[in-house]
Amino acid sequence: MKILVTGGAGFIGSNFVRHILTAHPEDSVVNLDKLTYAGNLENLRDVDADPRYRFVKGDICDAALVRDLMRGVDAVAHFAAETHVDRSNTGADDFLRTNVTGTYVLLEAARELKVGRVVAVSTDEVYGSIAHGHARERDPLNPSNPYSASKAAADLLARAYWITHRLPVVITRSSNNFGPYQYPEKMIPLFVTNALEDKPLPLYGDGKNVRDWLYVLDNCAAIDLALRKGKDGEIYNIGGGTEVENVVLTRLILKLVGKPESFITPVADRPGHDRRYALDSGKIHGLGWKPAHAFSAALAATVEWYQTHEAWWKPIKSGAFRAYYEKQYAAR
Repeated sequence: MKILVTGGAGFIGSNFVRHILTAHPEDSVVNLDKLTYAGNLENLRDVDADPRYRFVKGDICDAALVRDLMRGVDAVAHFAAETHVDRSNTGADDFLRTNVTGTYVLLEAARELKVGRVVAVSTDEVYGSIAHGHARERDPLNPSNPYSASKAAADLLARAYWITHRLPVVITRSSNNFGPYQYPEKMIPLFVTNALEDKPLPLYGDGKNVRDWLYVLDNCAAIDLALRKGKDGEIYNIGGGTEVENVVLTRLILKLVGKPESFITPVADRPGHDRRYALDSGKIHGLGWKPAHAFSAALAATVEWYQTHEAWWKPIKSGAFRAYYEKQYAAR
């Protein structure tokens, strides 16, 4: 199978590219990524020389480029997105352009070229805050911020292409991912790296917000399964099954790093901060998937990864990565 992966230099996308090349020796991957601030080719340095892998720098809103790269592929795995809630709250333009318009460009090219499968990778945040129980795939969407609203719009557009054009689309909605190569603006890598640098851990509000944590390698396996065995037009929730309050997670991180809880620094809560996310993952379980990694072991492995990969995250946090990127990759 030949797969076009959009956003494959980002956190989940790069782990997915590596998963495909490892789990499916007969497959090949074309990775389209604009290399914005969170895209990093160092995430895939270990597969760069693999003849089954090809990187193309470009924008998913470039219809001609997307159409050219999509010719001859068997499937598309669409990860490319702006994802950080705080950034969307202060400026939604890039989120609407990439997450909505970019998804439209991709769907339209797939329709024209009759691609056999498109997996649109989404988020549990489209359901909004869940006070009780667990969100199911057909529950109403209730996004709370520009990021989740843009992803909800993309999901609805993908569904519309299935209903109207019978484009074979599958949508996956995963809970909060964590693991190696996650950009250190997100909670777990930010808190781990801050603790390693003896810096405060800025905890929103009372710290009682609940998230269902999912190890990125488990998510990649689930997305791969949905790509190959999912039913056209269906949505699949992918939850880790581990709900943890943010303050509890913060304490776990500090314990693993060996730093005191005095590093916790409460800050003003994020506007529109959802209280709890929770997913019913019964449908993806029905395809044969369950998380393979226990949360505690996966968190410990993630902390260890950041402890042993300072050369990856320190330039990012120092701001030096941008200059490094310009020197190393601008001509690619």
